[in-house]
Amino acid sequence: MARIKGYIAASLDGFIADRDGSLDWLFRYDDMDLGEHDYRLFAETIRTVVMGRDTYDFISAQPAPWAYAGKRVIVVTSRPIEAPSGELETRDDVEALIAELRALDDGDVWMLGGGRLQAAFLARGAIDEIEIFVMPEILGGGSPLFPEAVPRLSPKLIEAKQLDKGCAYLRYSFG
Repeated sequence: MARIKGYIAASLDGFIADRDGSLDWLFRYDDMDLGEHDYRLFAETIRTVVMGRDTYDFISAQPAPWAYAGKRVIVVTSRPIEAPSGELETRDDVEALIAELRALDDGDVWMLGGGRLQAAFLARGAIDEIEIFVMPEILGGGSPLFPEAVPRLSPKLIEAKQLDKGCAYLRYSFG
């Protein structure tokens, strides 16, 4: 059975994007040494990437090449994607998608991004673990790490450590 994981960075005041929807504040840390928590190591454990339409639209608007080649990519949307940036599938039923993901046995699932889709998965108990990189930045507003729609939860802290450039690494289990 696949485990559904989050892997995300947030500002010290709990935002994943600034008021303009930009991640420029985060790109300043691209050269950080994350050691055993490096994105490339995390990505090796992932077979399926799930994202909402807003996250997909943001990623597809970037000039960088499609970063998810070789992975199953599922975008949760009710609107068609006319010219996809890479190979992907779409779904519009979250309940059915969660059941489909739980039945996978070829690697873990990454819940990419935040917002409404992450809230929907958390409300259904469908995220097993989340790794959060808290960056030493205060944005003063923007897209919250956990939107108001997330139910009250009490995850278990599995690991916490200080990383390069003042970043705090936190790993929580929802199981």
